[in-house]
Amino acid sequence: MMVPPLGIRSSLWSILALGILFYWTRWRRNRSRLPLPPGPKKLPLVGNLFDMPAERQWEAYHEWSKKLNSDIIHVDVAGMSIVVLSSMEAIRDLFEKRSSLYSDRPRMPMLVELMGWDFALGLMRYGSRWRAHRKLFHDAFNVGAAKQFQPQERAAAHRLLRRILNRPNDIMEHFRHMTGALIMDVAYGIDVNSPGDRYIGLAQESMHGLSIASLPGKFLVDTIPALKYVPGWFPGAGFQRKAKEWRKVTQELLETPFAHTKRNIALSTAPPSFTSLSLAALESSNNDETGEQETIIKATAASMYSAGADTTVAALGTFVLAILENAEVQRKAQVELDAVLGPGHLPDFSDEVALPYVSAVVKEVLRWRNVTPIAIPHYLPVDDDYRGYRIPAGSTWLIISNLTLLFHLMAILHDESMYPDPHAFKPERFLLNGKLNQAVRDPETVAFGFGRRICPGRHMATSSLMITIASILTTMDIKKARDENGEEVQPSHEYFPGLVSSVFRVLTDITPLSPNYSPPLPFECSITPRSRQAVEVIQATLASE
Repeated sequence: MMVPPLGIRSSLWSILALGILFYWTRWRRNRSRLPLPPGPKKLPLVGNLFDMPAERQWEAYHEWSKKLNSDIIHVDVAGMSIVVLSSMEAIRDLFEKRSSLYSDRPRMPMLVELMGWDFALGLMRYGSRWRAHRKLFHDAFNVGAAKQFQPQERAAAHRLLRRILNRPNDIMEHFRHMTGALIMDVAYGIDVNSPGDRYIGLAQESMHGLSIASLPGKFLVDTIPALKYVPGWFPGAGFQRKAKEWRKVTQELLETPFAHTKRNIALSTAPPSFTSLSLAALESSNNDETGEQETIIKATAASMYSAGADTTVAALGTFVLAILENAEVQRKAQVELDAVLGPGHLPDFSDEVALPYVSAVVKEVLRWRNVTPIAIPHYLPVDDDYRGYRIPAGSTWLIISNLTLLFHLMAILHDESMYPDPHAFKPERFLLNGKLNQAVRDPETVAFGFGRRICPGRHMATSSLMITIASILTTMDIKKARDENGEEVQPSHEYFPGLVSSVFRVLTDITPLSPNYSPPLPFECSITPRSRQAVEVIQATLASE
C-alpha cells in the first residue's frame, strides 16, 4: 500500500477540514434560517408587548394557539422570547426527551441574587448544585418515603376540622394555617399551635417579598442585571433598599427554624422531621463534607414552604368553590364515605383504595382550576430546533433575550379531546364501572410539572389533599352563605394573579402570595357539621394528640 508523502497528506487533511467547516457553516446557516414558531404579528422593537393582556395571559395564549392551529407559539415581549407549549406531545418531546437542555431556570437578579432566594430548589439554576439538593428532596419525599409523614398530615386535617368547628368563617385563613403548620411540622418538627406560631408569620412575610419580586418587569434589574451593582443611596435605586429588607426576612426563614431544630436535637427533645432525620443520617454517615451537606439540608427544608404550602391552599380553596356550585358532588362523596367508614369514624389513608369517588374529586380539583395556569418558566441557554422551528437563545441590545418556555397547563387540563365539557366540575370523568379509569389522563401527571423539574413533593401534596378533603366531606356540609335577606351569596370565583399574570405591570394593591400558584380571592360560604355525632368525632380527635 502506497502512503502519500507528508506534504500531500497535510493537504488532504486541510481539504477535509475545510470541507467539514464548509458543511458545518452551511448547516448552521440553514439552521439559523429556520422560522420561529408561529405567533401573533410582531411590531419592530417592542414585538408583542402591546398584545399582552394585563391579566389572565393564559387565555390569550389559548386563543392564539387555537387561531394559529399550533401547540407551540412564539411571543416577543420587547426582546424577550417566550415560547408557550400547550400539548403533552410537545412538552414530553422537549422537557422529557431533551431534559438536559430544557431544565434550566432564567436568571432572576432581584429575587435570587439580591434577595437571597438562591437556596430555593424551584428557582435554582440547573447543574450539580441543583442535582445535590434535588436528590435529598427526592430521597425524603419519593412515593415510599413520603408515607412516613402521613401521621402529621392526618393530625393537621383533624386540627383543621376543630378550627372550622370553633370558627367556621374565613375558611381560606384556616387552610393557610393548616398547610403552613403542616410543613413546619414536617420540615422542622416545630409545633406552630404553640408559641412557635411566629414561624407562620415569618414564612408569610418572606413569601410576600417573593411574590412581588417574581412579577415580570416589576424591577428593572431583572432586565438589566448590571444594575445590581448600583448602590442603594443612588437615585432610583429603591429596589436595593427593598432587596436588603426582604433579604433579611429571607435569611431569617432559612436560618431561624433550622437553628431551633438543632437546639432541640442537642436537648434530645426534637420530634421526627425532615431536618432531624436528615441530620441524624448525616452524623452516622461519617461524611467528609459534613458542612456542605448540612447546608443542603438547611436549604431543602426552607424550600419546602415556598414550594408547597400555598399551592395546597389554592387547591383546597378550589375544592370549596367547586362544591358550592356542585351540591350533587358533595352528596355522592358523602354517600361513599358513609358506606365505607361507618358511623363515628374519620377517614384514614388506608381507606383511599375504597374511596374511588373521593379520589376522583381530588383529581378533578387539580384539573378544573389548576393552581398554576402557567408553570414556572424554563430557560434555554443555547439555540435548538423543533419540528422545523428555531427555538432561539442569546441576547439583544440592552434587553436580555432570555428564552422563556412555559407550560400552558390550563390548555392541557382543558383539552376537550381528553376531558369532554372541560369547564364543568365532573369527578365522574375519572371513573369507569365504579373504579378509577386508567385510560383518562391523571391531572397529577400534568399539575406538578415535567421532566427533571417535576415537583419532588407531589406525593405528599396529593396525600395531604386526599385526607383533608375526605375529612371535611365526612363531617361537614358546605353550602353558599346567605345574606340578611336570606338570599344566597354568590362567590366571585375570582383568583389572585398567578405566576405570569402581568408583563411589565406594577401591582401595588393585590399581589399573589406565591409566585407559583393562584389562590381564590376571599369568599363567603357556610360550613356546618353534618350531625351531632360529627361534632363529637371532631372533638374526640383532640384526645388522640
